[in-house]
Amino acid sequence: MRLLTEQHYCSICCYNEDIFPTWVLKPFKSFEVHLMQREEDNMLEMRECRPEDLSGLLYLYAQLHSQMEPTINDRIIAVWEQIMRDENQHVLAGFLDGAMVSSCVINIIPNLTHDQRPYSVIENVITDTNMRSRGYASSLLSEAKEIAQKKNCYKIMLMTGSKKDSTLQFYEKAGYNRNDKTGFIMWL
Repeated sequence: MRLLTEQHYCSICCYNEDIFPTWVLKPFKSFEVHLMQREEDNMLEMRECRPEDLSGLLYLYAQLHSQMEPTINDRIIAVWEQIMRDENQHVLAGFLDGAMVSSCVINIIPNLTHDQRPYSVIENVITDTNMRSRGYASSLLSEAKEIAQKKNCYKIMLMTGSKKDSTLQFYEKAGYNRNDKTGFIMWL
């Protein structure tokens, strides 16, 4: 695996009242790019999402929740900009030939227990339905684990809505267990 570091300003397209796009340079997190060798000798590029990756992410999320891809609007852009600025939220993605094929989110949560070490939560693990069973999600989960270790997290919790045994076995194979804690959700 090769590591490339990029530090730059990212541009975001904003629309003003005159209906003309305005490109604004805003500082965002620095991004690391990891490359993983694939069987076909193509490279899977793994990195944190950048502002311009929003549409690819929304395409994957539509598959995650079996719904239509949303139209990008001001509300979505505002949330996306907030995510991009948040140093504790990392949206990881894998790309093949420039197309996003897999993604997951890891959040680092400050904590007062366990010697004030943070913990992390992984959510929204998804691989394009046409690209599954090729190790892409496993590679992203490994990247998420590296982030948690760099941030000195004492644990990673992974949440899934899937009840499919194959999915649960996939997470267990990746090193997660379903025995230590019991998760409960209250939908609001």
